[in-house]
Amino acid sequence: MDSSVINSRATTTGRAGMKFWRRPLDTDKIKIPHGELHIIWERCKGCGFCVEYCPKEVLELSAEFNAKGYHPPVAVKEEDCINCGLCEELCPEFAIFPVLKEEPEGAEEVKK
Repeated sequence: MDSSVINSRATTTGRAGMKFWRRPLDTDKIKIPHGELHIIWERCKGCGFCVEYCPKEVLELSAEFNAKGYHPPVAVKEEDCINCGLCEELCPEFAIFPVLKEEPEGAEEVKK
């Protein structure tokens, strides 16, 4: 099959370069969750899974060493954390976990 036909099919089915034609109707009611990261430095072995797979690029490896001689992660953009829990699921040493940060009732942070 011709590659131009494949590319046009992928675009129309939403697989490549999809653009939404309208905004969802309930965006004014949805609040984006925020997480607070807790990193247990002495448990970390510096594998970097949490840094590599964070969907919001919140983490990066520290320049400092822990007691084991590894570079644990640090949160460089903690305000961008959406509490997805992927870092916690991927960590083989259970050295990182997010906690849902409760927002005050008056604060409305709706992403438009």
